[in-house]
Amino acid sequence: MEAMSELILAIEDEEPVREAIAAALEASGYRVITACDGEEGLERLLAERPDLVVLDLMLPRIQGMEVCALIREHSEVPIVMLTGLAAEDDRVEGLTRGADDYITKPFRARELAARVRAVLKRSHHWSSDDRELLEVGDLVVKPAAREVLLCGEEVGLTPKEFELLEYLARNAGNVVGRERLLERVWGEDEYIDARTLDVHIRWLREKLEDEPSSPRRLLTVRGEGYMLTAE
Repeated sequence: MEAMSELILAIEDEEPVREAIAAALEASGYRVITACDGEEGLERLLAERPDLVVLDLMLPRIQGMEVCALIREHSEVPIVMLTGLAAEDDRVEGLTRGADDYITKPFRARELAARVRAVLKRSHHWSSDDRELLEVGDLVVKPAAREVLLCGEEVGLTPKEFELLEYLARNAGNVVGRERLLERVWGEDEYIDARTLDVHIRWLREKLEDEPSSPRRLLTVRGEGYMLTAE
């Protein structure tokens, strides 16, 4: 029996764009369902449990940023934001709200399909023994449960922040190069912006460091990369 292709939910209020998204992804072998606003998108997410969400930001009824935050309260489904907002602040906010990738309009069909493929590949990559713990000083990472504890208190991370921290924890005490981190966490995605890594490092420090501007756990090794160490 042939394996069923992944199901993609596209939440987009403009019908021509919605149709273009569906056409691009169906041509690449995905099944696609759509919603024309944030409220309908959340309903379809709960009812049909897609493998990935393509989410427009400028939506009626519930704005895309809020939809992203609501999804992240209940699900780790990968989210690719698609929007006409190209400013860096909008990109940063989208990533920190929990998006896995961010594409600006107008988009190319091949680029959209490539990004979706890369995000899905990364989301399936991480699997671990239920009992495995990664301990770095008073920081504990539980890969199977996708939980992080700092001094015994749970730390809320976005899916991409978790994947980045998990990989650094697996290499604790060693410098991990920027290119290696990008490849392992974001995959071989020619469209990914290298500044995305800097954004995620910055926000990890906000959550893990007492003084994010003077980090003692997540260190920058100038000219080489980053290192996670016991404080």
